[in-house]
Amino acid sequence: MLPREVISAGSLILRPPSRDDLGAIVRASSDAETARFLYLLPVPYTREDAESYLEMAERRWAEGGAEFSVTDAATGRYLGAAGLRAPGPGDTLEIGYRVAEWARGKGVATAAARAVSEWAFDKGARRIELRAEVENLASLRVAYAAGYLQEGVERERRHTRDGRPADFVAFARLASDPGEAAPQYLPFLEGGELSDGVVRLAPMAPADAPDFHGLMREPSVTRWMMAPAGTIESSERRCRYTGYWWLSGQRVELSVRDAATDAFAGHIQLTQVAPLIGQAMLGYSLMPAFRGRGLISRAVRLLTDWAFTKTALHRIVAGTDVTNEVSQGVLERAGFSREGVHRELFPRPDGTRGDDVEWLLLRPH
Repeated sequence: MLPREVISAGSLILRPPSRDDLGAIVRASSDAETARFLYLLPVPYTREDAESYLEMAERRWAEGGAEFSVTDAATGRYLGAAGLRAPGPGDTLEIGYRVAEWARGKGVATAAARAVSEWAFDKGARRIELRAEVENLASLRVAYAAGYLQEGVERERRHTRDGRPADFVAFARLASDPGEAAPQYLPFLEGGELSDGVVRLAPMAPADAPDFHGLMREPSVTRWMMAPAGTIESSERRCRYTGYWWLSGQRVELSVRDAATDAFAGHIQLTQVAPLIGQAMLGYSLMPAFRGRGLISRAVRLLTDWAFTKTALHRIVAGTDVTNEVSQGVLERAGFSREGVHRELFPRPDGTRGDDVEWLLLRPH
């Protein structure tokens, strides 16, 4: 049983919710961003719904959990909510939080999550879990910043409001963990894109899934692929993972677009990101209709220049089938040097295996 207490956390005060919060709770629970990721939140959200929330908060305290209103320490203004669900198997708690629209972008959720977590550990909690949908980048940021460690991805854990199955990233923090914030190895693009006026690179999004799926099924592309193209559903899932992969430092996934028309022209990525050695692998594909215009060479230069300017990467490598002279030409024009050959590395559709030519681009000295 957690004691009903008030938590002081710098510029925030966390206290049990009261009827004085009703109006603010209704306003904070009525914006589209809140409703998008809180699937069970009533829409529209009424005062009666806020009354029901207060009743739930009382039950949560009675069952061994906790529920707090997050307020401004100086003004008392309501900023959001944070809570812990009652202990599960093994005395495990689960944390949740939401921030009012007027308080976002100020670190409120991170400060509240950290304060509630450390308070619970002081009261004897052993393990606290946190789950966030893969597209909920705000919540994912909080998890990393509040000292939670990723433990896995729960596929199709819940259904969204429109009935789509959604994957969730599972985190946990133990009382024995240091609780240090995880630095973001791959910073997001300033302005959300890279462009030289001819080609534009933008993070992959669900709307890109049909075009990306078509690219992955293009015979001149599949010829060089080791894995099958997959389904349209798997392509859409991959596009939904873009922000999470980026934020967690696993990979960069970008659409290549004609800057003049914004048409989807191809795809470029950095994968196998290895911070310990400062290395990532480059990959790219282009639709046939856009070839011969130098778009992918421009895309490679844009991405590698960004990587060496904005990240700690020191080496960018790429592998090409020994017979893929077009791709080798792209890399040569982008400044890569041929580093070696891995014999019979690539399995081919006809059952034979192709040699892999390894290419390297080093951080400029």
